Amino acid sequence: MMHAQPGDHLIVEGRTDSTPRREGTILEVHGDDGAPPYLVRWDDGHEGVLFPGSDAHIRSHA
Repeated sequence: MMHAQPGDHLIVEGRTDSTPRREGTILEVHGDDGAPPYLVRWDDGHEGVLFPGSDAHIRSHA
């Protein structure tokens, strides 16, 4: 189970050679005890709510 807190970075690896890696900052955690879904501000400035898949991992801001 994935656990995060606001300020952590979410990294989603590209699934294919033509799909780029995406990185963003977690703004809000909507699940219990740091579980998804997360409100993420992506590096391109867009924001969205996301349930990360198996191609995602968290990098702690601490």
